[in-house]
Amino acid sequence: MTVTDRIALDPFGADIPGESARLRSLGPIVPVELPGGIPAWAPTGYDTLKELILDPRVSKDPRLHWNLWEEVQQRPSWAWILGWVGVVNMLSTYGPDHTRLRKLVAPSFTHRRTEALRTRVEGVTKDLLDTLTAADDGVVDLKEGFAHPLPMRIICELFGVPEELREVTGRLIAAIMDTSDPSPEHAAFVQEQIGTVLGALIAHKVEHPGDDMTTELIRVRDEDGDRLSDEELLYTLLLVIGAGFETTVNLIGNAVVALLRHPEQLAAVRSGEIGWDAVIDETLRVHPSIASLPLRFAVGELTVGDVTVPAGDAIITTYAAAGLDPAHYGPDADAFDAGRGAEDHLAFGIGVHRCIGAPLARMEALTALPALFDRFPGLELAVPGQELRQVPSFIAFGWQEVPVRLRG
Repeated sequence: MTVTDRIALDPFGADIPGESARLRSLGPIVPVELPGGIPAWAPTGYDTLKELILDPRVSKDPRLHWNLWEEVQQRPSWAWILGWVGVVNMLSTYGPDHTRLRKLVAPSFTHRRTEALRTRVEGVTKDLLDTLTAADDGVVDLKEGFAHPLPMRIICELFGVPEELREVTGRLIAAIMDTSDPSPEHAAFVQEQIGTVLGALIAHKVEHPGDDMTTELIRVRDEDGDRLSDEELLYTLLLVIGAGFETTVNLIGNAVVALLRHPEQLAAVRSGEIGWDAVIDETLRVHPSIASLPLRFAVGELTVGDVTVPAGDAIITTYAAAGLDPAHYGPDADAFDAGRGAEDHLAFGIGVHRCIGAPLARMEALTALPALFDRFPGLELAVPGQELRQVPSFIAFGWQEVPVRLRG
């Protein structure tokens, strides 16, 4: 196929596995169209995506390497992508700038700091389960009552987000993840909310500094502006707070749904035959919290199989397609099998761009999931599996609600 035959990605992400399979049948990398008509390339297999992520000729900085950078700022229907690439943080920088910003955030997610949070994660988990136990009819939305508030509370405490800003912060991240509305009005709303919500957080921490990472980043900005500008501070907070809870929400919800759909595997996990680490890895392989992440850019001309990707073209990182690749995971790659051993999945990235919060996300899930099934060993979905609704996004991969029936 030629670049004139671009495949339009479903902005609602209604069938990400099916869409990944259709693209894979067309070749190792396929020209696609993102919401609003933005042209890009989609790697369709594990090896291709891994090679591109690790290739130094692939950048994350649109200002330096996207041949449409000037145009994207002039097209109203493309404005939504600026919430992803028009920001200045680790997600949209390359080389020394990426290294500098990553070093500033790294102290938030060291092994020691993650372990120090374990007791707090256990406490919040218990409190949320106690609240679920008190549910009148035994049917609850597990996302709203458990999977969302657990990582949200932890990341907000880590970054000092006051109680009055937490709900609006959650709505902001949900609006960014929603790719079903590429309208200029939605894009403008998102940009306005970024400045309003995170600006309010920064102002609050200037007035009320504390033992938290927002206060520390403000100190770095004020004492050495060469290390962190005002713009970088704002958008770094957007990235680490948003990614610090939203992806874990989906990880917990996706794992619960997968196990409830496969009771024989749940029984093997509860008996100790399969470990919880394996459950998390398989969930991240089959149903990664982020399906496709925009955008990376070809620094120079790239050759993928018999396809040439011109310098300056955009590339999406297709984690869902990689995890479902039968060439890497076998003919049953689309099946959830917690005993498979999928620790080589790419859902957290790889190399210098590996997710800095991966250890915290894993620790939260490893705490939440066993505690949930221990408290409610008879837990079951309250609706048929086919009635679950994917969040309206080709980026996020998760459920809008996870209605379950609580049974001890």
